[in-house]
Amino acid sequence: QVQLVESGGGLVQPGGSLGLSCAASGIIVSNFPMAWYRQAPGKQRELVAAITNTDYSTKYADSVKGRFTIARDNAKNVVYLQMNSLKPEDTAIYYCNAHNVVKDYWGQGTQVTVSS
Repeated sequence: QVQLVESGGGLVQPGGSLGLSCAASGIIVSNFPMAWYRQAPGKQRELVAAITNTDYSTKYADSVKGRFTIARDNAKNVVYLQMNSLKPEDTAIYYCNAHNVVKDYWGQGTQVTVSS
């Protein structure tokens, strides 16, 4: 059974930092491009950051460029999202995603709330 388990969410003040982790089981992360998405209340789920499993190139939503960093540790089967300079508009549920041409897996999400 495939599981993606996110952790590290919580409440943080504007300007603060949080680090999210996505621990995978049932799949080998090195076989998948990985991504983080988020969904705010009343909004559609959006791509935040993605990293390939070949050259480890990354891409980011314009709204998080320069503030968020996605990384992967294939040996630990984990993907990370480091979030700095957080803003209230970053408040959302953050989801881990593993996908290739035939499979698409999602975690249950972790809540990130940015508020003073």
